Amino acid sequence: MPLRVVFMGTPDFSVPVLDAVVGAGHEVVAAYTRAPKPAGRGMELRRSPVHARADALGIPVLTPKTLRNEEAQATFAAHKADVAVVVAYGLILPKPVLDAPRFHCLNLHASLLPRWRGAAPINRAVMAGDPESGVMVMKMEEGLDTGPVALTARVAISPDMTAGELHDALSPIGAALMAEALGKIEDGSIVFSPQGEDGVIYASKITNEETRVDWRLAGSAVHDHVRGLSPFPSAWFAADLGKGEERVKLIRSERAEGSGAAGTLLSADGIVACREGAVRLVTVQRAGSKAMAFADFMRGARLAPGFRFG
Repeated sequence: MPLRVVFMGTPDFSVPVLDAVVGAGHEVVAAYTRAPKPAGRGMELRRSPVHARADALGIPVLTPKTLRNEEAQATFAAHKADVAVVVAYGLILPKPVLDAPRFHCLNLHASLLPRWRGAAPINRAVMAGDPESGVMVMKMEEGLDTGPVALTARVAISPDMTAGELHDALSPIGAALMAEALGKIEDGSIVFSPQGEDGVIYASKITNEETRVDWRLAGSAVHDHVRGLSPFPSAWFAADLGKGEERVKLIRSERAEGSGAAGTLLSADGIVACREGAVRLVTVQRAGSKAMAFADFMRGARLAPGFRFG
């Protein structure tokens, strides 16, 4: 029998999961998401990707600022859901909300728990140079991503894969995994296993301070840093291009051979020295401009080998 589902999610990553739940024939009685925010040059209110998709599917949308008060909890309980599906929602679910659905709340988490619990598991996995990541369907508890796991799917992280590319690989896999989990709830075959106690690492939110490229790191670490922040929020370096120091986003890099003072441009094809080894700058973006190949940036900025990036 189809399940009554409350869906809770916000970004693009969540949309394929919503589609998979609907496509599996379940009744999504409400979609919870973050409230519209001002965006663009006109600062007009923009709905979240889940909000827009739920509207297109004719699903009622709720955007509470918090779920901690009795009114919000009563509204949630009134849906009489069999299960809540939670995918990158963005609000804390207090115990009365976690306990309201008949089969509790299922979270799709984009890491191989217990590694990378928390807010930015995709970015952190790539930034750390992990060889693989994955998605897990987990029963939610009050702790941060501590609940028992029912299903897992693994994805290899290639040496040049960006966080954006890993995101795009995990989202459809996660959608299929959640649909499978709901099927197992329907037939009573779902089994949850506790997470291991070893290997717990937290994926804290990316801060502005840590996005700057540190050329004093080894070249491999700089490359992982760049791809782990690409395409958003993007790593950046400082350069004086004739009008004072400005930020330049570094969208894509490659490992390279070379040596010199950290931050020094070694060649016309974009090789920059790090503390050990080097990286090649492939794609960059100046403020107010589109992303461009480093060769085009170099010609426009009139750079030459020996230039120092900050």
